Amino acid sequence: MKIKSILGHLYVQVLIGVALGVLVGSLWPDLGAGLKPIGDGFVKLVKFMIAPIVFCTIVGGITSLTDTKKVRPTLLRSLGLFYALTAVALALGLAAVLIIQPGAGMHIDPAHLDSSVAAKYTSQLPSSNPVDFFLNIIPTTFVGAFADGEVLPVLVIAMLCGFAFSKLGTPGQVALTVVNSFNKMLFVVFGYIMKVAPLGAFGAMAFTVGKYGAHSIGNLGMLILAFYAACIVFVVVGLGALARISGFSLWQMLRYFKDEFFIVLATSSSEPVLPRLLTKLERIGCDRSVVGLVVPTGYSFNLSGTAPSPRCS
Repeated sequence: MKIKSILGHLYVQVLIGVALGVLVGSLWPDLGAGLKPIGDGFVKLVKFMIAPIVFCTIVGGITSLTDTKKVRPTLLRSLGLFYALTAVALALGLAAVLIIQPGAGMHIDPAHLDSSVAAKYTSQLPSSNPVDFFLNIIPTTFVGAFADGEVLPVLVIAMLCGFAFSKLGTPGQVALTVVNSFNKMLFVVFGYIMKVAPLGAFGAMAFTVGKYGAHSIGNLGMLILAFYAACIVFVVVGLGALARISGFSLWQMLRYFKDEFFIVLATSSSEPVLPRLLTKLERIGCDRSVVGLVVPTGYSFNLSGTAPSPRCS
């Protein structure tokens, strides 16, 4: 009964999936490399849910505020804190690289590297022009923002709709009820998707080990060490200081979100845990309006590449 209870935890199932993925990738590399669609399929299942969840959550957050004038200071404070922590995370990452110096002993000459390998990734980068950035935030069409899967345009639409619903008052309650009901349905669907998270972790890890070999983890050991050293320092120092100021235990918070951490670690994506994060924050007493505004906004900027990996920030 105790073993069954332990296996019922999602993070345990994800860990088992990761372990089996490493095993399959090590013993049968070709089979492991061929399991890539499993991991990609899971992440793809999650991604198509993010835009509607962000929309419904932000609309619900804005309309749940008794005073819409609180939206502006709440967003300004959260964005200020968000970018301050981003600067700290970047500084810690740079310090970790300078101290640990991953790759220093590999004696690689950048002039002899094949630039075509990186070209397919650099060509996908958005324009760094601030004007282009703000123009891209404006959706081409209302539905197109959801179809393209771009989170920031959805964020803009959600905020406009949220303020509109608040302005309409009683006449807008019918439409708002539909949005809230749709949001509940999305969370139920997401619950179904999360049941296959261990399978997604298995496929992703089997592909990584099967494709690049277990030795690749050792070759990149110093880089991995630098990355996680910076993350640990950021969590302990940065988030630890915020936790102390806010009056809650950092350790208890980390234990509370352990399932989500393991899912992010196994799938290399923070998107699968967004709905669970929203639900858990409300469960421990966080105000729905604050959760509905702050968390999706932070995700929107993170998923658009304007901040470090959500695993660190």
